[in-house]
Amino acid sequence: MPERLQALFAMTAANVPLVFPPEVLTRLRESVDIDDGLVAEDFTDPRVREVLARTEILVTGWGCPRLDPAVLDAAPELRAILHAAGSVKGFTAPEVWRRGITVSSAAVANALPVAEYTLAMILLAGKDALTARERLRGTRAHPGWGVVPGIGNLGRRVGVIGASRIGRRLLELLRPFDLRPALADPYVDTARAAELGVPLLELDDLLRTSDIVTIHAPDTPETRHLIGRRELALMPDGATLINTARGGLVDHEALVAELRSGRLNAVLDVTDPEPLPAGSPLYDLPNAFVTPHLAGSQGNELARLGATVAEEAARLAAGEKPAYPVEWAALEHEA
Repeated sequence: MPERLQALFAMTAANVPLVFPPEVLTRLRESVDIDDGLVAEDFTDPRVREVLARTEILVTGWGCPRLDPAVLDAAPELRAILHAAGSVKGFTAPEVWRRGITVSSAAVANALPVAEYTLAMILLAGKDALTARERLRGTRAHPGWGVVPGIGNLGRRVGVIGASRIGRRLLELLRPFDLRPALADPYVDTARAAELGVPLLELDDLLRTSDIVTIHAPDTPETRHLIGRRELALMPDGATLINTARGGLVDHEALVAELRSGRLNAVLDVTDPEPLPAGSPLYDLPNAFVTPHLAGSQGNELARLGATVAEEAARLAAGEKPAYPVEWAALEHEA
């Protein structure tokens, strides 16, 4: 029988029952001893410190306090951090890996709803559904039945920026459709792109030749305003930019100028700043479709994150390696 490991939740307490509903919590408890009534939102809590001293697995999530050396010193038995969310950058430090602690993330599970959202927006943009709705709402008059030239999803070039987990998942979801995806990513070679089933283009070429461009690159100092005035000017008239990554990847001042001209359309699930100020023109521009950062796991999708952690805990309890490890060196190029 696999050993049962001592575990502790470290996240925003209100999220525990959402990420670990009863059926998922039961699966987790097949591998670990964990009290869902004790959640570390602050590692200075005496009750938390008592359990932390014998904790072997930290089950982390959004709101996890920072794991600094002092916290790690207080957890001498800690052997793994299983993160029930995406990036671990916000609360970890190199010291975690130096101490040989295994880190795993459920980012692969969070990638699916983002890719699904993006697929939906690609198909709607290809049919001009988002801006057509705004025109209809403005005129309150049906344009009449008949063929609408210039729209449709047959043979549309979809430019994917970034072969991240989300970017790769999106490419999988695009396969059944009569679209023409292409990829731009400086860390991918042509052989890897071929494995993903897409041509590899330089970013400028991808922007020039794509009807729809969707961003799935990490938010790093090097990628800030990756899409700026020059890059937007390369996009064809009538093209759509989709951003579900991070708002800082796009120069919003330059984007607003293009949208005001009517030349481009945009679907933004993330913005810079986030949330947008009340006076932002992005709220009112008819060719800007803005949603409040909901592409990632929401509602019942949160349980998929918890289920991924439960699976990882089972692997560790059985003496196996995690399926979704996170290496410190790789974080430089990740979100």
